[in-house]
Amino acid sequence: MSRRTSTHPRVVSSASSYSSDLRQAIRQFLPRSGLALVVKDDKLRWVPRMLVTCAILMSWDLAGMLSDAFERARALLLMMYSTRRRPGASYVGFMATLAHQTAKHLKLIVPTLRRHVGQLAQSSGCWTIDGWCAFGVDGSRIECPMRAFGIAGKKKSGPQQFLTTLFHVGSGLIWDFRRGDARSSERSHLLQMLDDLPAEALLLADAGFTGYAFLQQVAQSGRSFLVRVGSNVQLLLKLGWCCEEREGIVYLWPNKARKRKDQPLVLRLITLIDGRNRRIDLLSNVLDREVLPDAAALALYRRRWGVELIYRSLKQTMGKRRLRCDAPANAMVELQWSVIGLWLLGLMSVSRIVESGGRPGSWSVANSLRVVRRVMSGVLRQGRCSLSLGEALAEAIKDEYARSGCKNSRHWPDKKNEKPPGAPRARMAHESEIQLAAELKKMRPAA
Repeated sequence: MSRRTSTHPRVVSSASSYSSDLRQAIRQFLPRSGLALVVKDDKLRWVPRMLVTCAILMSWDLAGMLSDAFERARALLLMMYSTRRRPGASYVGFMATLAHQTAKHLKLIVPTLRRHVGQLAQSSGCWTIDGWCAFGVDGSRIECPMRAFGIAGKKKSGPQQFLTTLFHVGSGLIWDFRRGDARSSERSHLLQMLDDLPAEALLLADAGFTGYAFLQQVAQSGRSFLVRVGSNVQLLLKLGWCCEEREGIVYLWPNKARKRKDQPLVLRLITLIDGRNRRIDLLSNVLDREVLPDAAALALYRRRWGVELIYRSLKQTMGKRRLRCDAPANAMVELQWSVIGLWLLGLMSVSRIVESGGRPGSWSVANSLRVVRRVMSGVLRQGRCSLSLGEALAEAIKDEYARSGCKNSRHWPDKKNEKPPGAPRARMAHESEIQLAAELKKMRPAA
C-alpha cells in the first residue's frame, strides 16, 4: 500500500531566507536608481535604501508604539542587509532623517509605483472596464494626536489630516494620493493629481466633487468624468447652447459664471435606480449614450466603492485610523509611508495572484498583511508545509463562498449612516439666460 503524498512541495526556509525574499519583493517595485545603498558620506547612518525600506516595514507593524515598531523593523533590516553597514539604532535619529528626506524620496517612488500599476493592469487585461480606463477618487480624514493640523469643524471631532486617494478601478490598486491639513480640499488635491492620469481616464467621484470651476478644469484637461450630483446643484434645461436639445442634456452655469460671461458646461444627467431601489443621479461630460450607456455608467460608478475599501484597509486592517506620532513633522511622514506601505503591499500581492492565474480584484489586504507580518517574525507556515513568500502572497485572496447575508464589519469604529444626496434641482432656462448664451455662442468662433 503506497503512502499518500502531499500535492504541495515541502520547502524548508529559514528566517534569513524569508527576509531575503521580502527584500527582493520590496526591491522589485522600488526605483532602481536614486535610492542608494552605498554612499560616500561615512557619517550617514541611514542610507536612502535602508531608510525607505525601514519606513515601509514599520507601516506593516501593528505595534502600539512606533519606537517598538522601529526596533522590530530595524532588526529585520539587519537580516535583509547583513553584509552592509549597520544603520543607526536611535528611533529619534531615524524619524528626523525620514522627515527630512521623505519629500525627495517620494518624488522617485510614487511615479515608479504608478508605472508598475499600469504595467500590471495592462498585462493582466484589467486596464479598461467596458472600454473605459476608470479611476475612483475620494477623500478621508485621519485622526492625529496633536492640534497642529487643525480640526474639520464637526462636533466632537479632534485633530486630523486629510487624505485624498486616486485608485485604478480595474486592478483595485492605488494610483496617487495627496495629504493635507484637516480643512484641505479634496477637489484641490485631485486637480494636483490630474496631469498624472492617462489622457483617456474616466473619473468616478461622489457628490463632493461637483462645482463649475472644478468640472470645467477636468473637462478642459481632456479627461471624462462620472460624478454623483445632489440637491445642492442647480441645473438648467433648454438653454439653446447645443444644436440638438435632447433628453438628458443639462447645463451647469451658476450666477458667478454667467456674470463673468464664462461658457456653460454642457453635461448629461443620468438618473438610475440601483439594486436597493435608491435613486442615483450622475453627471457626465460624455454626452453620447452609445459611447457610455446608462447601464455601463451605473456599473462603473458602483466600482468607485473600491476607494472606500482602500480607506477601510488603511484605517482598520493596517491600524492607521489614529496616527501614533506626537510631532507634526513625524505624523505627516507616518501617514505618507502608511499609504506607500499599502500601495506596495498591493503590488506585491496582486502581481503574484495574477501570475498564479487569479483575478486582481480577489486580493485580500488582511491576508497579505498577515503573510508579511509572519515573514517579519521569521515564521511563514501554512498547515504542515512551509511556503515561499511568493506562494503565500499568491494565496492571499478573499474567500469566495456565498453568504446568506451582507458582510458588514463588526469592528468599524466610525461607521457612517449618511443620508444619500437628493435629486438635483433642474429648471428651464430663463429668456435672459438664453439670450446671453446665444451672444456667447456667437463670440466663441472668434475667440
